[in-house]
Amino acid sequence: MNPTLQSPWRRAGACAALALLCLSARAELSAEELAKLAQNPVGNLVSVPFQNNTNFNTGPLSGTQNILNIQPVIPIELNKDWNLITRTILPLIRQPAFVPGQGSTFGLGDIQLSAFLSPSEPGPGGLIWGTGAVLQLPTNTSDVLGNKNWGLGPTAVVLKLEKGSPWVYGALFNNIWSMSSGKQGGRYNNFLLQPFLNYNFPGGLYLTSSPIVTANWEADSDQRWTVPLGGGIGKIFHIGKLPVNTQLGGYYNVVHPDNGANWQLRAQLQFMFPK
Repeated sequence: MNPTLQSPWRRAGACAALALLCLSARAELSAEELAKLAQNPVGNLVSVPFQNNTNFNTGPLSGTQNILNIQPVIPIELNKDWNLITRTILPLIRQPAFVPGQGSTFGLGDIQLSAFLSPSEPGPGGLIWGTGAVLQLPTNTSDVLGNKNWGLGPTAVVLKLEKGSPWVYGALFNNIWSMSSGKQGGRYNNFLLQPFLNYNFPGGLYLTSSPIVTANWEADSDQRWTVPLGGGIGKIFHIGKLPVNTQLGGYYNVVHPDNGANWQLRAQLQFMFPK
C-alpha cells in the first residue's frame, strides 16, 4: 500500500477498534445493574419474563390454581426524549374444580396489553415514571377462565432508582372497566396495585417484595379485596452471555374473598436482552 495512504487507514482502523471497545464496554452491564434494570417496569430493555403463580386453597373445594404469565416487554424509542414501553400478559391458567365431579380446566385467559409513555432519562434523584392505557382482550378459551367483554382503562408506574443506591422502590397501578356487559361474564371493574421494594447486593443478588393488591369493585364490600403480604429473593445469572433474572417468593393473603386463595408461591424466569 502507498505509505501516504497507509497512515490514514491505520488511524481509521484504530478509531474503529476504539469505538467497538467503547460500545462493548457500555453494553456489558454488571449483575447489580442488570438486576436494577429488571426491577424497572418501564426500563428501556427488551425482556421476556415467565412468571408462575401457584395459588393454594382456591375455591369452595380448596383446590390449587396455577397461572403462568408470559409477559414480553418491548420498548419503542419515539424520539431522544420519550419511549413507549409495551407490556403484554398472556396467562395460561389451570383452574381447579369448584363443584364435586367438575374436574380442572386448563387454557388461555384474557390477554392484557399495557403501553406506557415514559421519559428516556430519569428525573431528579432517579425518579422514573410512565403513564398510559391497558387493554383487556377476551381471549379466554373457557368460560371459567375469563370474560368475553373487552376492557380498557388507565395505567401508571412511578419508581425511584437512584445511581449508587441499593434500593429500587415504587408502585404500578391500573383499573380496567368492561366496554360492554352483555357477553359471557358480564360487566367488570377491576383495580390492581403492585407496590415493589427491592434491595440489591453486589453480584446480582437481591431481596424483593412486590405484592399484587386487587379489588373487584362489582363485588360486595366484604368480598372485594385481595391483600397479600410477603417477599422473596432474586438473582441474576447468565446463560452464555444472555442475562437471566430469577426470582422466588411467597405471599400470604391477609384479606381475600371467601373463595379466594389464602397464599401464593411465585417463581419467575426472565430472559433479558439489554441494548
